[in-house]
Amino acid sequence: MAQHRILSLIASSTEILCALGFEDQLVGRSHECDFPASVASLPVCTEAKLDARRPSAQIDRDVRAILERALSVYRVDPDALRELQPTCIVTQTQCEVCAVSLRDVEESLRSWVGGHPQIVALQAADLQGVFADVRRIADALGSPERGARLEARLRNRMKKIETRAGSIGARPRVGCVEWIEPLMASGNWMPQLVEMAGGENLFGTPGRHAPDLRWEALRDADPDVIVVLPCGFDLERTCEEMPALARQPGWESLRAVRAGRVALCDGNAYFNRPGPRLLESLEILAEILHPDVFDFGHRSRGWQPWSGA
Repeated sequence: MAQHRILSLIASSTEILCALGFEDQLVGRSHECDFPASVASLPVCTEAKLDARRPSAQIDRDVRAILERALSVYRVDPDALRELQPTCIVTQTQCEVCAVSLRDVEESLRSWVGGHPQIVALQAADLQGVFADVRRIADALGSPERGARLEARLRNRMKKIETRAGSIGARPRVGCVEWIEPLMASGNWMPQLVEMAGGENLFGTPGRHAPDLRWEALRDADPDVIVVLPCGFDLERTCEEMPALARQPGWESLRAVRAGRVALCDGNAYFNRPGPRLLESLEILAEILHPDVFDFGHRSRGWQPWSGA
């Protein structure tokens, strides 16, 4: 099998590459690639143009200001590209806010003379798109059989959860929050995962980006369960941002709040990344929606109940 020099510019593609068995051929990564932990030793080739430590509302304003000027939120280091000499670069076209885009890579390559690496642009917008991206990477690297095996393993394990959840009967009504200020619901693959975990998804459409969500719409829908999974935030950061949502008028009277069924999640590690750990994301949702039936051990690590503190 041919050896490659692979540069992964998206956290999800790094996870896919490693799950496919190509970690030993990775030569560089993005600043957001952090799983598996062993990739931390790889050279970093990107950086963000904004400060992700700022509050949610300010991050949203910064992102909108950058995109209004037709700019990217991320920067690729062309010097790093020249030094690493990758034969394959994996990027994405799905979202310019979430990761380095195809345009960023092409801009960097304009100043790089001395090679013509293969560019693989991922484009998952829903769960089927995630599986297609697994196959796309494996095909590009000349190992379609690896893609087929990984897809089959993920599908089979997800199907078992879906089948078991479907036999429970009761399907709680679920509101997934992907950003707090301004309020946004979850889209893309999340509505599908909610349904597979045995819930009724109230907001967002499969295959479409996270839609704006008016507080009044969330309040009036009064979900049985509220799942908070801000894009790019780990569990600790989600907990820090939660008071902004809990201050909304009528929050305390919501069905989910009164029943203690508000769950805070590590969106960055799981739900926001279109890769293999969407399996664990499904497991987390199953635990949240049907705690008497499912226990995969994710509580306190991947999610925790909101305490109201």
